[in-house]
Amino acid sequence: MKKIKLLVIAIVLIAGANVLSAHPIFDIPPKIFDAMKVGNATELAKHFNSSVELVILDKDDVYSKQQAEQILKSFFEKNKVKSFTLLHQGGKEGAQYAIGNLETVSGKIYRVYFLVKESTGNPLIHQMRIEEE
Repeated sequence: MKKIKLLVIAIVLIAGANVLSAHPIFDIPPKIFDAMKVGNATELAKHFNSSVELVILDKDDVYSKQQAEQILKSFFEKNKVKSFTLLHQGGKEGAQYAIGNLETVSGKIYRVYFLVKESTGNPLIHQMRIEEE
């Protein structure tokens, strides 16, 4: 009976290891956070999926990569970035999220959310939200 229990435990552990290695969890590229710290829409857009769900204050829609970059560029022109602080990040296989605070030179603070998924082997931003704190 003891041998059967050990065999079952071994099978479960081996199967679990195979599942984890089949879909590894990826990290959100640090360049995304670096671009947020300086308000660089062009650098951030390099990490956008071909279409991005973008919610920035009163704008809420799915935009092409180029449209999203222009909207973000406009936001950064009106809200000069002082700092970006990563508060939390997590996720599961194939999808990661991050939450941070964006502080502007004028003292306003915005909450920023990212949803990053793997597309063709690369982690890309599929959703981004900037909301007033």
